[in-house]
Amino acid sequence: MWHGSGKNRYLLYGQPVKGKEHIVKSIMAIVIQEFNEQNRHDLNRCDGAFTVDSKLVLRAEDGVISYAIVTVSPYQKQYPRSSIEYSTYIAQLDRGIFFAYVDGELAGQLILFKNWNGYAYIDDLAVDASFRRRGVGRALIQQAVTWAKAKKLPGIMLETQNTNVAASLFYQQCGFTLGGFDRYLYTGLEPNTEEIALYWYLLF
Repeated sequence: MWHGSGKNRYLLYGQPVKGKEHIVKSIMAIVIQEFNEQNRHDLNRCDGAFTVDSKLVLRAEDGVISYAIVTVSPYQKQYPRSSIEYSTYIAQLDRGIFFAYVDGELAGQLILFKNWNGYAYIDDLAVDASFRRRGVGRALIQQAVTWAKAKKLPGIMLETQNTNVAASLFYQQCGFTLGGFDRYLYTGLEPNTEEIALYWYLLF
């Protein structure tokens, strides 16, 4: 449940921790702050690197997309930093940036805007490597849902790749549906790439 209002909202996230005699719950406060002049130095500071050790093998039949997960030789991947002009995102109605903080440390960032087709488009959702699997990603998705619903948008869409299996499974767990894929999106940058763009949708 969200607490607080205005520019600072926080989510109390409970994580089970095993003790000697019983299981206790560690409560972690995830604070969400909207992008502003005071915190703009945190833009693109998250360590978004991850290991690729599997990929989704896609199949489309009768309008239904399915996939299998296969292992690949592990390698490290790092997405390019967002090159947006930060000043165009401050106090704007059709776009926004939000940061997640845990104990005063930057834990994640969300960049989104109203897309041409009416959906909220998540341009970037990054969780710092040191804060993964602690509810930060879900808190940022919840912030995106709040933002989109407040603007009466029909849903949220985003794009990731078939080589980012962890992200794909995360979006599916958050209620997103795989609406389509594009085999050629990245071939202009790397002709022999095997990466496939995946388009995920959360409909309200």
